[in-house]
Amino acid sequence: MASNTEIPTLDGDGMIPAYVARPEGTPRGAIIVQQEIFGVDAGIRKKADGWAAKGYLAVAPDSFWRQRPGVELDADNPEEFQQALDYMGKHDLDLSIRDIEAVIHWIRREEHVPKVGLVGYCMGGLVAYMVAARTDIDASVGYYGVSIEKMLNEKHAIARPLMLHIPAADGFVPPDAQKAMHEALDEHPRVTLHDYAGLDHGFAAEVGSRRDEAGAILADSRTEAFFAEHLG
Repeated sequence: MASNTEIPTLDGDGMIPAYVARPEGTPRGAIIVQQEIFGVDAGIRKKADGWAAKGYLAVAPDSFWRQRPGVELDADNPEEFQQALDYMGKHDLDLSIRDIEAVIHWIRREEHVPKVGLVGYCMGGLVAYMVAARTDIDASVGYYGVSIEKMLNEKHAIARPLMLHIPAADGFVPPDAQKAMHEALDEHPRVTLHDYAGLDHGFAAEVGSRRDEAGAILADSRTEAFFAEHLG
């Protein structure tokens, strides 16, 4: 069962719109599905529905709600792709992490699901890294996270398991950035990195031309096993 809801911010100054997909019966855990720069679109909703089908409470918050609620853009449309980049450029990531913290609190207190994970894509992949370092989330997974190499100084704060999927041919995360991530994180006891040779940014997207079926299936199987281990 899926529905739209609103979740109060930490300081109570606003309400975060979110798409919520509920499983049959008691959730085995909860997973926050963190959007790409294209909004909570059909692909993100499909991912949330997929986690609900596997027994998890899935919550996809609208990260751009302070700029414009309900953004949905097409990655295959050049004009809309540019709009998405503009939204990301104006996005306050620090405030966004506080919004994720509000969602974590809501899941635990209002939905009574103690174990919470997050899976994020693109900008959401960076958010996965940041919440691992800044919140008490139980486990996080990032797909093709952008600009993580600029925040490696926060790696010491990662206290819960984090998995990152890194496509080697990512046009938004160049080889030197990938190298920096490996050098900083390969030996981190709570971080697991997976490389995908020949794959580009967006390879696990549910809709559009970016998807690589074999790569997506492999990465998603690793994510599912990771959450089964750490969330139940």
